[in-house]
Amino acid sequence: MKKMKLFALAALLMFVMGVLAACGSEKEEGTEKSEESKNEASANEGSEKSEESEALSGPVAIDGSSTVLPIMEYLTYEYNQVQPDVKTTLNSSGSGGGFEKSTVGEIDFSNASRPIKDEEKATAEENGIEFVELELAYDGLSVVVSQENDFLENITLEELRKVFLADSGATKWSDVNPDWPEEPITIYSPGHDSGTFDYFNEVILEEKPMREGEGVTLSEDDNTLVTGIKSDPYAIGYFGYAYYAANQDSLKVLGIDNGDGNPVKPNGDTIQDGSYSPLSRPLFTYVNVSYMKDKPQVYDFAKYTLENAGAAAEEVGYVALPEEKYQEQLDEIKEKAGK
Repeated sequence: MKKMKLFALAALLMFVMGVLAACGSEKEEGTEKSEESKNEASANEGSEKSEESEALSGPVAIDGSSTVLPIMEYLTYEYNQVQPDVKTTLNSSGSGGGFEKSTVGEIDFSNASRPIKDEEKATAEENGIEFVELELAYDGLSVVVSQENDFLENITLEELRKVFLADSGATKWSDVNPDWPEEPITIYSPGHDSGTFDYFNEVILEEKPMREGEGVTLSEDDNTLVTGIKSDPYAIGYFGYAYYAANQDSLKVLGIDNGDGNPVKPNGDTIQDGSYSPLSRPLFTYVNVSYMKDKPQVYDFAKYTLENAGAAAEEVGYVALPEEKYQEQLDEIKEKAGK
């Protein structure tokens, strides 16, 4: 009887061990299958990413407007995270300086705070160069003074012309408005190669000569203008809105009065809806069509620029275009590049 009980107990133990072994085997098999599935999924995902973003290499040369520079600094940095073997070089010689290089084929992209001029188009055509104009963002050209300035909040177009025009004869603030201090006016302006200068010269100065010489600093570097203005309570100058937005603690932006007694200051809403007039304007880059066809990295950077220009604009202090405008331009470069 005892032998029967021992036999039954042994049989039961063997059965339990068998079940546990089978479970362990199934678990190991299931784990192996799970790991295989994960590896397969990971491989597929990597393949998809590779297809979405083909690794590219080679140079991309960019030059031109200092106003567009903050957008391009953002875009080139982010692009280099995606395509580290593409070597982007970014310079800022002004809109005119950029077109001097792009119209003879020295660079791939020419940043501009104004449209290309007829004579620049003619030079490009003589050299067999075709561009696509890419609109990136909206800007509100900002007229600024130091935060230390305690007499200016707004300015009329007539007063602005008196400050800047050579033939106005105004050298002191009291020459422009008798209520203002009898202190010399110090002017900081973009240089003559700047698209911002061209725009201000056209819409404010109406192509008349600007005052130059003593008390006037011209520079293609907007940061030089910022530094000069913020340290002088009697200085005035102008540049793209992004440079004001980055220095609001030391600069004061002036409301522009078109003569109706309702001065408007630049901000996202007034720039986009055009009520900040006449100083709202688009910002551009121009890309060489044949380089987009011949250099995959140039087309890829143009595509990346349009896909991310809205985010870049908002990040640095400009105003994004409607999404459909970027899509229209993406379709255009795809067609031009034969993709």
